Amino acid sequence: MIEIKDIYKTYSLGQIEVKALDGVSLKISSGEFVAIMGASGSGKSTLMHILGLLDRPDTGSYFLGDREITRLTDETLAALRNRVMGFVFQQFHLLPRMTALENAELPLIYAGKRHLAEKARQEIAGVGLQDRLRHRPSELSGGQQQRAAIARALVNDPLIILADEPTGNLDSKSKEEIISILKNLNQKGKTLIIVTHEKEVAMHARRVIQMRDGRIISDQRMDQERMLSEVVALEDGLLDTILAKPRKAAGQTKFLDYLRQAVSAMLSHKMRSLLSILGILIGVASVIAMLALGQGAKESIEKQVASLGSNLLLIRPGSTRSQGVALQAGTVTRFTFSDLAAISKLTDEVVRAYPSVTGRGQIVHADKNWNTQVEGVGVPYAQMRAAIPAAGRFFNEQEVRLREKVALLGMTVARELFGDANPVGETIKINLVNFRVIGVLPEKGASAFRDQDDIVIIPVTTAMYRVLGRQYIDSIFVEAKAPELLQPAQEAISALIRKEHRLDEDDNDSFQIRNMADIKNTLEATTKTMSLLLGSIAAISLLVGGIGIMNIMLVSVTERTREIGLRKAIGANNRDILAQFLIESVLMALIGGLSGIFLGGGVSLLINIFAGWAVRVSPFSVALAAIFSLVIGVAFGIWPAHKASRLDPIEALRYE
Repeated sequence: MIEIKDIYKTYSLGQIEVKALDGVSLKISSGEFVAIMGASGSGKSTLMHILGLLDRPDTGSYFLGDREITRLTDETLAALRNRVMGFVFQQFHLLPRMTALENAELPLIYAGKRHLAEKARQEIAGVGLQDRLRHRPSELSGGQQQRAAIARALVNDPLIILADEPTGNLDSKSKEEIISILKNLNQKGKTLIIVTHEKEVAMHARRVIQMRDGRIISDQRMDQERMLSEVVALEDGLLDTILAKPRKAAGQTKFLDYLRQAVSAMLSHKMRSLLSILGILIGVASVIAMLALGQGAKESIEKQVASLGSNLLLIRPGSTRSQGVALQAGTVTRFTFSDLAAISKLTDEVVRAYPSVTGRGQIVHADKNWNTQVEGVGVPYAQMRAAIPAAGRFFNEQEVRLREKVALLGMTVARELFGDANPVGETIKINLVNFRVIGVLPEKGASAFRDQDDIVIIPVTTAMYRVLGRQYIDSIFVEAKAPELLQPAQEAISALIRKEHRLDEDDNDSFQIRNMADIKNTLEATTKTMSLLLGSIAAISLLVGGIGIMNIMLVSVTERTREIGLRKAIGANNRDILAQFLIESVLMALIGGLSGIFLGGGVSLLINIFAGWAVRVSPFSVALAAIFSLVIGVAFGIWPAHKASRLDPIEALRYE
């Protein structure tokens, strides 16, 4: 069954080197019951670990059957441990969060045989624990825990059972029960190797090996009659399969098994997992809320720009570079109605145009008054600025020509002066001049700068000569025929103004032509920048949440080092451990991410309700947050998972 030749193993303890095994050679045949004895430090446990493929010798050869396996990969050794070896430890190494039955099922997971779970139930019943199936290790006595460990060792029907001080932590009665179980296994043909320092335990074996200082000093076979019902030998076909295709031999561990293990680990440390999830939750909620604010601001700007009209050019005297600076006489172009008429004749590029003058006015009706913006405009204003009255009508060309005292009220002014009453037909005073209300403008909403509904519209001539006392037009709004004609229209208007006012080609400071598309693009670029800034700040909190997950997972790896060692002893390979810890990390990140999406949506709604800010949660931001949380889980979970997967099984089992 097993043959080792000239095995050496040395451990370094600081500056001191300790020879655990010093040239050990040994043969163990199928069906033997071997007891390895010796004082503490004699090397007996190291020998068992090497025989059980938990540790590698420094030099020497290991033959399993007739195959030399000393230099096999970790994956192949894991498959051999899963299919050929069964371990019973002095410390039991039962996972505290699992029941006795679940502990017994563990080797089936890594063998890809979870569907054979009934086998675990049978083995539990075989060791006399059928009435304790659903009890956790803390609810079992020492003897019962060791029985559960034996059931776990037997569930994959291994050929060799290795027991390290199996009775060391048990009382006399439990000790006899465990010895009886082990002897019964040997009677059924199992090869049994136990390490013990108790003579009363060793006397039950058919072969006793004594060790001292890393060497075998005696190898004694007892004269007891061999009573084996059947010797279980190592099949060449099984060994060939394991050595050639270890993954196929071990079976495929299902994703649901990994997921079940990850959920179990999370539930066993609820507060720690909750804190990890909370970090991602806050980060994702921040991203969702910040992007919702940015998207809402963008749509609000688009709506406000649309309310100004499409394909518009704004012509004003002076330059953007000279605003607020006292200019010399003659350096600012003054616009008149003749300029408006000339621009309106550019029919190849221009649809229509209207003049505008603005000022502040005190509006009075009965015992109520309101200070607002008064704007005098031409008739095309209604079409160009999407201002068809919600009630009443707009003034006509005749009323503009006759300087009629008629007015249209914005929604805010109408509410302040008339409440819910219809103001059409009523008389108001604008700077002490009586006006008749002929219409109410459609509601356009408030922007970050001003309330677009806090306005009164009157004929431009009335504003200039009866209310505001102006001789020149403040600005001219021009509508181009199409978006692609904005630039040609701008160039044609500029050339016309220079010709009409006899301006030099390099005189750029006397008037300005603003493109509404440029204003829209500028506002959108500013909003995009702010959205990116807010999103970046939120992403930092998400990054901090990811670091929190990594820290928690590193702590988890440290706390569960012995568990990792146990899993490797029963057949888990590096890939299995990596997958389990990585899934655990990703699962926490996804739970945090999904919870953060709902929280972020709720926060966005509250911002809209209580602060009145425009917010909109877009599918893109939801998808981005979900993907980002998944990436965070993988990115920050891979290092702890890799660290866990690279642990040496025997060093992990010895970890205190």
